[in-house]
Amino acid sequence: MAKKKVSKIFQYTAIFEPEESGGYSVTIPSLPGCISEGENFEEASANIKEATQLYLEDLKQGEIPKEEKPIVVSPIQVTI
Repeated sequence: MAKKKVSKIFQYTAIFEPEESGGYSVTIPSLPGCISEGENFEEASANIKEATQLYLEDLKQGEIPKEEKPIVVSPIQVTI
């Protein structure tokens, strides 16, 4: 009987930044160098998921990083 492949689900925080020319750039702070973009939010979201999967598949020989601490993204205001 063939062995079933067991899949694991990993969750990461993605940071979406609007670009001046339109669309979004996306990074995942827990995965240095994992960057993508898209012409709209939906496309950028799909692209970063694909980039993350490829990034993690490339690391299969090593240990897959986990997002140990939650990342909080919040606007701040400063007065100068």
